[in-house]
Amino acid sequence: MARRRAYAVCSTPGCPEYTDSGRCDEHRRQAEQRRGSPRQRGYGGPDWTQARAAVIARDPICVLCRTEPSRVADHWPASRRQLLQQGVPDPDAPERMRGICRPCHSRETAEHQPGGWHQ
Repeated sequence: MARRRAYAVCSTPGCPEYTDSGRCDEHRRQAEQRRGSPRQRGYGGPDWTQARAAVIARDPICVLCRTEPSRVADHWPASRRQLLQQGVPDPDAPERMRGICRPCHSRETAEHQPGGWHQ
């Protein structure tokens, strides 16, 4: 039997709405809007597609758990945002990424980017 998460107050300060997933629907929508689409964040074009494919080919098994297939080309050790802030000419170069599975990516994001996307 699937367990439901307990409801809690939205994690956005001052919001009284109850949710079972951190933010209420309205604040989740606002955060996604601020974050922008994948293309607006620099993903999805032919260069990104090629770089992602190279990383997944190089690391077919997750470099963290070493059990699951890699599905995500994760910027590491610096995030894409940090690389852009540093003025790195090609933040999506395969040598700046590692192949990891979705569960490991979610765990890493939660650990290193608290609150989802630092917003």
